[in-house]
Amino acid sequence: MVSRFLIVLLLGTLVSLSTAQAESVGFRRIHLPDPAGRRDLSVALWYPTDRSGPVTLAGDNPAFVGIPVVENAAPDAPTRPLVVLSHGYGGNWRNQNWLAGALVSAGYRVAAPNHPGTTSRDRRPEEAARLWERPHDLTRVIDALLAEQTLAGAVDPGRIAVIGHSLGGWTALAVAGGRFDLARFVAACARHPEMVGSCRAGQDDGMGLGGADRGTLGKDMRDPRVRAAVSLDLGLAQGFTPDSLAAVSIPVLVVAAGGAYLPEELESGYLLEYLPKDQTESLEIQDAAHFSFLSRCKPGASALLEEDHPGDGIICQDGGGRDRSVLHAQVIARVLPFLKAALR
Repeated sequence: MVSRFLIVLLLGTLVSLSTAQAESVGFRRIHLPDPAGRRDLSVALWYPTDRSGPVTLAGDNPAFVGIPVVENAAPDAPTRPLVVLSHGYGGNWRNQNWLAGALVSAGYRVAAPNHPGTTSRDRRPEEAARLWERPHDLTRVIDALLAEQTLAGAVDPGRIAVIGHSLGGWTALAVAGGRFDLARFVAACARHPEMVGSCRAGQDDGMGLGGADRGTLGKDMRDPRVRAAVSLDLGLAQGFTPDSLAAVSIPVLVVAAGGAYLPEELESGYLLEYLPKDQTESLEIQDAAHFSFLSRCKPGASALLEEDHPGDGIICQDGGGRDRSVLHAQVIARVLPFLKAALR
């Protein structure tokens, strides 16, 4: 378990390095067209740079705190590992901006696509039901960054990881080798009505998975280039088949919040029951809420989000008395050594 002293030390280090980080974190947005013409991707890139320039705040808006970057700076020269981030349902590339900055400071190149149909400005049930497209999005991002290494810099093809929050955690596990059985998920919702976060989003209120192509959704979406995966309070876990989870061959870190939105024992705990014990790690943060893994909220953000989309005010609510930045520091303190060991 990460000690309180280490979390405080890391938080202080992150604060003290904020100005230096601004001069070493490059940032740009790119567009990846779909050859089929139906699913273009907007992708955010963070990467180490040795170029100086005007400092801006990436991901900053009236609701959320951004991080200091040098926009459109050239990437540095060394070949580095890559981490691809996947946002949750209704989220976007800004959600794990805080984690991207910490990863870059630790020597990683980072990319985060907006998943069409499940972003904050693009919620389309007919597209969201094509859930298999989300793992494919991550594969397309990896393809692009390996093929054109001027975008975020040179990437080591043997050191690639994925990290996802909520539905992004599901996406990360699918890329790691988990296979989804929609009938199994529907049955789990019938047995466990307390799985309200997953079941409402998956079946009715958001993605409308009831009409999804079950055969396509159940296919193997593993990307063999991915060598480690991290889930941050994932949802839809009980749709993964036990056999496919047991066959996952890469290290996985399962991080869970202690709140009731996605019950830990039925979501993240389900993964821990079936993933290989010798290569799976876990972290439960009891005083974190499901949305504690998003960027820090500004004063008044909850009211702004509620006005923009009723129900979204919950995004700024955490589970306990600790500031969200302290919760972030605890996650960073666990993710960085996990990735270092997994991608060594």
